[in-house]
Amino acid sequence: MLMPSIFGEDLFDDWFSFPTERKLYGKNAARIMKTDVHEHEDHFALDIDLPGFAKDEITIELKNGYLSVAAEKAHEESKNDKEGKLIRQERYMGSMQRSFYVGKNVSDEDIKASFKDGVLSLCIPKKEAPLPEKKTIMIEG
Repeated sequence: MLMPSIFGEDLFDDWFSFPTERKLYGKNAARIMKTDVHEHEDHFALDIDLPGFAKDEITIELKNGYLSVAAEKAHEESKNDKEGKLIRQERYMGSMQRSFYVGKNVSDEDIKASFKDGVLSLCIPKKEAPLPEKKTIMIEG
């Protein structure tokens, strides 16, 4: 069934607004931080969409084998600016985060990151757990 474009993406969401978190990116928050993971012979490559963020608004941390990517947007609230009186505001401040298990053998020095055109690219090497050292136990008697 075709609907006129004035109704937006989902007519019923506009009529029946259930309480949801609408701070950063509103109803579209579920579409943010979409991630593609590519496996290569010796590493994994992640491409994470972070549209509208600057490089200094993104934090990458590695703790206990989990790689966490967080983005935080601060938006100043002003009713008037040089562009004129603010009538409708759809951009807000807020933060979002995703975590990926990369293993306890990967260190932060191993991970390479770059950010270009709203896409964060990460290169994470595959590292096997070191095998325990083989020890010989002496038998008495």
